Amino acid sequence: MRPGGPGHNEEVTPTWLPAGGEVFLDDRGPHRTLRLSWHHEDGLVVLSLWRGGLCTGTFRLEIDEVPALIDVLKRGLDDSYRKVYTESARPSASSVESA
Repeated sequence: MRPGGPGHNEEVTPTWLPAGGEVFLDDRGPHRTLRLSWHHEDGLVVLSLWRGGLCTGTFRLEIDEVPALIDVLKRGLDDSYRKVYTESARPSASSVESA
């Protein structure tokens, strides 16, 4: 979806994403979303922030940069899992005292 072109800030009616797009809901409420849409013809993936029917910002990422974004997200995810696993594997103070 390309509502209004560059610099738009008027309310638009969101439409379905092209094939391969995705919508992510924010836990602060269903009116806040992150939309991802591929624009293969332009060599881009576009990330857009939405509040209800208002697109509040977009970021155009060249497809050559997508692997770096994925790598950063994966490293952060791995670190989060590692932290959760490490903390859950440690005995708690109460279980050490009762042993």
